Amino acid sequence: MKITNAKFHTSAVSVENCPPSELPEFAFIGRSNVGKSSLLNMLCRHKGLAKVSQKPGHTRLINFFVINGEWTLVDLPGYGYAKAAKSERYRFNDFVADYLESREELSHVFVLIDSRHSPMKNDLEFVSWLIEIGVPFSLVFTKSDKLRKGKIEANKTAFLDAMKEFSEGEPPTFITSAENGDGRAEILRFIGEKLRSGI
Repeated sequence: MKITNAKFHTSAVSVENCPPSELPEFAFIGRSNVGKSSLLNMLCRHKGLAKVSQKPGHTRLINFFVINGEWTLVDLPGYGYAKAAKSERYRFNDFVADYLESREELSHVFVLIDSRHSPMKNDLEFVSWLIEIGVPFSLVFTKSDKLRKGKIEANKTAFLDAMKEFSEGEPPTFITSAENGDGRAEILRFIGEKLRSGI
């Protein structure tokens, strides 16, 4: 797939505020500071599409971007940012959960995992919950330029092994770097195949 047009559509603070749409939605989510905004900008080759912040927890809205007029990229707030006010953090998680559970336009979720770390509890809990509610997803291991290839593969294998406790199969996986563009073609090809198959 070649992205020829990517534009911000709207933001929402709740599922009720999400825009009506006939386009399939592909959502991206991960722990705060996993490099989500940088990855989205790299995928769309649009440096300012998603705001990049040095402070974790910057995305606090559901942001919708229309791609090629064919599908919608959905930027979801990160999870697990402990420095947010507790009541506020739960509110973010609640409306993200509502979106993931009830949004009819949602086709697929890309869960971003920091490739530099061994499996983390909140990532595994989130993936387990997606399986529980029946939402199709892929794993996107980010920041691959920060680590040796062998270590990245070891961390990826460890994560998939940890998933065996609650999953019978393995989801699609991608190794990415916002710095050098690794994984871009593979993710866009995957989305293109989903669109052609009618999802």
